[in-house]
Amino acid sequence: MANNNNNSAYPSSLRAWSTVAILMLAYVLSFVDRQILNLLVGPIRRDLVISDTQMSLLMGLSFALFYTVCGIPLGRLADTKSRRGLIAIGVLFWSAMTAACGMARLYWQFLLCRIGVGVGEAALSPAAYSLIADSFPAERRATAISVYSMGVYLGSGLAFLLGGLVIKFASAQGDVLLPVLGEVRPWQLIFLILGAAGVLFTLLLLAVREPARRGVGAGVAVPLAEVGRYLRANRRTVLYHNFGFAGLAFAGYGSAAWIPTFFIRTYGWDAGHVGVVYGSIVAVFGCLGIVFGGRLADWMAKCGRTDANMRVGLYAAMAALPCVASFPLMDNALWAAVLMAPTVFCLSMPFGVAPAAIQEIMPSAMRGQASAIYLFVITLIGLGIGPTAVALVTDYLFADDQALRYSLLIVSTLAVSSSLLLLAKGLQPYRESVLHLQQWAAQPGRS
Repeated sequence: MANNNNNSAYPSSLRAWSTVAILMLAYVLSFVDRQILNLLVGPIRRDLVISDTQMSLLMGLSFALFYTVCGIPLGRLADTKSRRGLIAIGVLFWSAMTAACGMARLYWQFLLCRIGVGVGEAALSPAAYSLIADSFPAERRATAISVYSMGVYLGSGLAFLLGGLVIKFASAQGDVLLPVLGEVRPWQLIFLILGAAGVLFTLLLLAVREPARRGVGAGVAVPLAEVGRYLRANRRTVLYHNFGFAGLAFAGYGSAAWIPTFFIRTYGWDAGHVGVVYGSIVAVFGCLGIVFGGRLADWMAKCGRTDANMRVGLYAAMAALPCVASFPLMDNALWAAVLMAPTVFCLSMPFGVAPAAIQEIMPSAMRGQASAIYLFVITLIGLGIGPTAVALVTDYLFADDQALRYSLLIVSTLAVSSSLLLLAKGLQPYRESVLHLQQWAAQPGRS
């Protein structure tokens, strides 16, 4: 059973931030593996002979469905078992599946490998959120989780940058001959390299030390029935929170999956140029946005806002709406790229504060499971459906590859608008849930 020393001091700042840094690197690696497909649409479609819709299933649903389904039992394990060990097993498994993507010759083989990547990556975030929550006091958690969540944007940016540079190199070199594997395409080589890098990365996890579990019932396996009762008692908050942030994830994942192709089809850019430009925007402005969101939430919390984490999500949706409605309509690539900066900044703001909000309304022994449910909803809706929604509008509403810009406009605008409404309605229920946890913890027998 995990240590339940609620009164012990938090880890030193050096140890706590070292843990965050290593976990962030794991998240970077996971997002490079996850997002690299977005820049490789052309060569993969060509070699596997597939449509935009089939490609979108590789980008999103095949990964997201199993990521979300496996996340809930893995989140339960994170509440009681070694979180570091769980993450290490997950990294090894998803890295092996990433390398296997590089050996796929047929569509169904690639599909199965992407499912495997999703299963492995499902082990990371519930355990990471729990480790970070036990390493920092409440008034610093939003910033700490936001720094961890920078991995989303560093990883996505590196995926585009790496893909862009490799495509430029490959245009001059052509296919590569490898021992044992034989001749491989440049896009296949990327997956093989990433898989090997992930296996090596697991050694770094040895530097992570488990902090003492904190809070009511920390480290105790809470019956599923009790978890269900607690969630039902806070169902309005959970629904507004999960689906409100899922709308922003829908817009973010849906647009990110197709923005490289949007620049290629609409403005005639080559994939290498898109990778460098868009990758730089994602890495810089995504990281700035997510850290700004965390700092803003912590500042508002110190000023007495108990709904600070939810409120940052609402502000992000308000700011993102004019951005997502503007960039697809630009007449030239320069202005579209310029408008991508505030779009990425605004859509990244909520994704440190959203998981931080979960930590503030759930008992310690239920945090991993509640985080897994949150990840289930935002990943299934955002990554699972977002890219496919854009592809379906392009393929079936417009039936024209060149109409991708209008698909992005329609899908992103509707998604962000729904988030704005849900998060606004969720502020009061969230405040009530913060109070409910305090009252629940004060009941006799809770210690």
